[in-house]
Amino acid sequence: MVVSLYERMGGASRVQMLVDTFYDIVETEPEGEILHLLHLRGHGVAHSRIEQFNFLSGFLGGPKLYVEKYGHSDVREMHRHVEIGTAEKDAWLLCMSKAIDRVGIAPDIGATLMKHFRAVANALENQNSTMTRMR
Repeated sequence: MVVSLYERMGGASRVQMLVDTFYDIVETEPEGEILHLLHLRGHGVAHSRIEQFNFLSGFLGGPKLYVEKYGHSDVREMHRHVEIGTAEKDAWLLCMSKAIDRVGIAPDIGATLMKHFRAVANALENQNSTMTRMR
């Protein structure tokens, strides 16, 4: 029997903790600034906290909350309107890596999470580093 990453992490409470820690980093630490500005131009960080939890829940093998709400979980479609360059991608991965460490997720699970997150982030990169150019 295969145990999902969602279950291995500790379920909804740990996924929520990861999302909250990630967005706390985005909102308060220098490496998250580029992402914070990006979110402020969109629906805002509060909205992103909710939808990130909904998405990650299903992405990690738990309840498919995002799919239930929107009918899909196509990350490229979700981010089609967002210009994502190398700087944005790298900042996201760094902030998530820090969040994984701070939440205390087991190293083997954290490495697996980052492998999946890296693959998705690479697929979402669609621009040169636009946010850096806009400064």
